[in-house]
Amino acid sequence: MVKEPDILKKQRKSATMRDVAKLAGVSQPTVSRVLNQTNTTISISDETRSKVMAAVEEANYSPNVLARGLRTQQTQMIAVLIADISNSFYHPIVRGIQDVASEYGYDVMIANSDHVHSNEIHFCEAVSRRPVDGVIMVPIHLTTQDLGDFISRTNTPLAVLGLHIDHPQIDVVFMQDEKAVYDATRWLVEERQHRSIGFIGVPDDLPPGPRRFRGFMRALNDVGLGIQQKHIVTGDFSLESGRQAAYELIEAGDLPSVVVVLNDLMAIGAILGFQERGYQVPDDIAVIGFDDIPEAQIVRPTLTTIAQDSTDIGRKLATCLFQRIEDPTLPQCWLESPARIIKRGSA
Repeated sequence: MVKEPDILKKQRKSATMRDVAKLAGVSQPTVSRVLNQTNTTISISDETRSKVMAAVEEANYSPNVLARGLRTQQTQMIAVLIADISNSFYHPIVRGIQDVASEYGYDVMIANSDHVHSNEIHFCEAVSRRPVDGVIMVPIHLTTQDLGDFISRTNTPLAVLGLHIDHPQIDVVFMQDEKAVYDATRWLVEERQHRSIGFIGVPDDLPPGPRRFRGFMRALNDVGLGIQQKHIVTGDFSLESGRQAAYELIEAGDLPSVVVVLNDLMAIGAILGFQERGYQVPDDIAVIGFDDIPEAQIVRPTLTTIAQDSTDIGRKLATCLFQRIEDPTLPQCWLESPARIIKRGSA
């Protein structure tokens, strides 16, 4: 019969880092460096790292995060603000963030703004009162000035999605919205032979509305096409607002042959709205969206859309943030996320 190691008998009292070090046959500082990912100037072999992690599992060791935080002034927690957790565009972004956070040994706290400015302000105030090691935001109403003020007050590392921000302490992952919509509009004209094109967007003060609309209008101008004002309508990012936008276009009369929609949820709503009023998509009016959310392949006809790698966006945001947490002196991180057209049945 194999005798249980004395160290494992101590589990009822909870294992310590010293226990892990004995099991792994390494020093306590080595265990600390592996678990806390500190002192990266000292190389730790894969074999040693594997021994430590195996010992952690065998001893059922759980680091005392609170005690570690008191020593390092770190919470091992980051906060994430997104616009709408019910919108499946954000799900893979959050997954990408969580995957990277897990690799760094961090927990993630998620908040939802519902596209409401006061909720974004409340989030900033809450983070100021309950410090975290870093923040990721997908801001809708917050300005560059607001974000700069947040940095000045809290000195908290910050990464944001989608905004042009010239601030040395704010890292940015920027989606190629304008170029993507420009390319898609040119494709509709040059390959699909559309000449009358509508647009379903959002109010001018809501990103990414202005960038995407700018790409749309620039493409029309470059191919020598105009647009009737009645073919430009707005929603609020939601499926229901897309349905109402379709009704509005129908009631205005003289439908365009295709409509470019700011996001997939509104595009799906528009398809439903047109169909409910007896119009066939794409025969009577074609529809193209933006985001390539999972529902784009469920709606009928399937949605032609502009795709982004949302998981990669989340990973890039988190990677920028954790690099700054480790070295606040780094220059601003500026990464772009490419987009491409996914050709399906709606356009």
